[in-house]
Amino acid sequence: MMYAIAVFVVLAEIVCLAVTFRRIGFTMAKYYTVLSNFMALVSSALLLLAGAGPFVTALRYLSVCMMTMTFLVVVFVLVPMSKDVKGMLFHDTELFYHTVCPILTALSYVLWEARSNAWLLPVLVTLVYGVIMMYLNYIRKVDGPYPFLKVHDQSPRATVIWILVMFAIIGGIAAAYLRR
Repeated sequence: MMYAIAVFVVLAEIVCLAVTFRRIGFTMAKYYTVLSNFMALVSSALLLLAGAGPFVTALRYLSVCMMTMTFLVVVFVLVPMSKDVKGMLFHDTELFYHTVCPILTALSYVLWEARSNAWLLPVLVTLVYGVIMMYLNYIRKVDGPYPFLKVHDQSPRATVIWILVMFAIIGGIAAAYLRR
């Protein structure tokens, strides 16, 4: 089943990433969602091609943590802010980016895959992403792409609270998926 899910994820991600690239080009790299789905593509392809060695297992762990972060942020932050359940979870590429691929990736990892104990990896990747995006927002090179990254649209206190919340979430996710 793990391999069937990996094949599905690879095919779905190739299609969705191609559609997104055709629509917005390389600016798609500013989205954590796109980066998490790209990581799912890479880690799933490596699982199929190279098997579940330590490197692939660590990438699968990173992928499942990022995909879970994507799903939780969409469900608990972006949907309530936008009030658009259908658009955020079930429309076009978002169906796969925000719903199907994160759920399948998590199920595969929890039920059939070797576990990793590289808990710092998803935290550090998310930290690097967050710092870069907040800096690019600060110097006005990027707008968002998420409301909590828009440092000019909120107080410094709100920014700090968002940072703490996001790192508590990714830290909790990373701990939940650790090898037991």
